[in-house]
Amino acid sequence: MGSIIKTRKTKKSAAPKKNGGAGSDFRKLKLLVTVVNRNKTEFYTDFLTNFEINFQTTVLGQGTAKSDTLYMLGLEDSDKGVIFSILREDQATLAMHGLEEKFHTIKNGKGIAFTIPLTSVIGVAIYRFLSNHRTGGSGNKEEK
Repeated sequence: MGSIIKTRKTKKSAAPKKNGGAGSDFRKLKLLVTVVNRNKTEFYTDFLTNFEINFQTTVLGQGTAKSDTLYMLGLEDSDKGVIFSILREDQATLAMHGLEEKFHTIKNGKGIAFTIPLTSVIGVAIYRFLSNHRTGGSGNKEEK
């Protein structure tokens, strides 16, 4: 019975080394919220897939500012698309810089974006999906 307990302890202590020992296998996740004109939602959804995002959902939004205020800010269109994306922390900075560039260079492509850190994800399979980290049947890491 003593060897069974020892074996279980060995397996528990070996698991973090195998899964997280490299330091880069398990990274923190962030929720990226992007608000853009509704007619540009599909463009930005497609653009964000370049940052290894496996999960995105879009909801329709409506601005609440008065039309005079919108006109002064150059935001005549109050129909918005809100894109919620889950991505790894290391991709978040790249995505934000990419979005900033697109906001300045795309005609009527203005928007806002911000990230919120995710403090926990329950389930290894869910984490692997959200972080775009897949393990093949042989245990070898496969990344896009």
